[in-house]
Amino acid sequence: MISTSQVESMIRAAMPDAEVKIQDLTGGGDHYQAIVVSSAFEGKSLIQQHQMVYSSVGQAMSSEAIHALSLKTYTPQSWAEAGQTA
Repeated sequence: MISTSQVESMIRAAMPDAEVKIQDLTGGGDHYQAIVVSSAFEGKSLIQQHQMVYSSVGQAMSSEAIHALSLKTYTPQSWAEAGQTA
């Protein structure tokens, strides 16, 4: 089992400027939803953005500490355009 703060820390280690929100979807500590806002996503496709996040938690996913991770990724501009605040 892995905590939401541990998942957040893994993503922030790979993308220090990221604004990260993690939610445990099942309460079991292995199915998460992540919202990640980062300038590192500028010019990247949605697939590339998700690959960046998945690579930051790859070890936890390969060991099955994280079984599922649902992602929503945004650049700071697309986050603002969506009417969200960090």
